[in-house]
Amino acid sequence: MTRKRWILVLVITLLGCSESLIAQCSICTKTASQLGDGPAASLNSAIIYLAFAPFAIVGFIGYKWWKREKAFNQDV
Repeated sequence: MTRKRWILVLVITLLGCSESLIAQCSICTKTASQLGDGPAASLNSAIIYLAFAPFAIVGFIGYKWWKREKAFNQDV
């Protein structure tokens, strides 16, 4: 399997599993349990949504670095 295909499969798997992730700290869990099921699910989704941006930035930087290294190694 090529590297691009492996990365694509990994990203699709992570995005598909994002709904079942529990991304709450203990304080958020206590607060959400007092609010009920609806707000707790929304809070969980918001935490996952906010965590996506740093991962996307690091992924973009890593991809650019990988492409530059690949081009550099082909020139040598």
